[in-house]
Amino acid sequence: MRTHWDRVRHAIGFEGIALVLITLVLSYGFGFEMAHIGILGVVFSIIATLWNYAYNLLFDHAMLKYSGQLQKQTKHRVAHALGFELSLLWITLPIMAWWLDISLWTALIMDLGLVVFYLVYAYLYNLAYDHVFPLPETARTSP
Repeated sequence: MRTHWDRVRHAIGFEGIALVLITLVLSYGFGFEMAHIGILGVVFSIIATLWNYAYNLLFDHAMLKYSGQLQKQTKHRVAHALGFELSLLWITLPIMAWWLDISLWTALIMDLGLVVFYLVYAYLYNLAYDHVFPLPETARTSP
């Protein structure tokens, strides 16, 4: 198992690198001002972190109420992931449209692009992180 500080390093690295990549792509690729995109990225990172905490708490309460347990089956995990992404999209979409002065449709396309980016990025980041910071030997051999 990873230590607390290893998890902190992982989270900060994940958010920091993603913020830099997104800022560069959206500013150079779409012509938005870098500082403008950077601020939006920081705000979205804070929103996602806070919503993640709240959403997981709400989801766990719903699991307990409707199933009497917290053990998630595949259907629960799929519902959890889709619910989180759709609700986060619902929260961030109007903010993105307003902040960038674009239509809701354009914001939706850009936001969906961010979802795809994060799916690929999360996979690659975690693969690289595990290579650069491998698990301690005891964690790899534990059942």
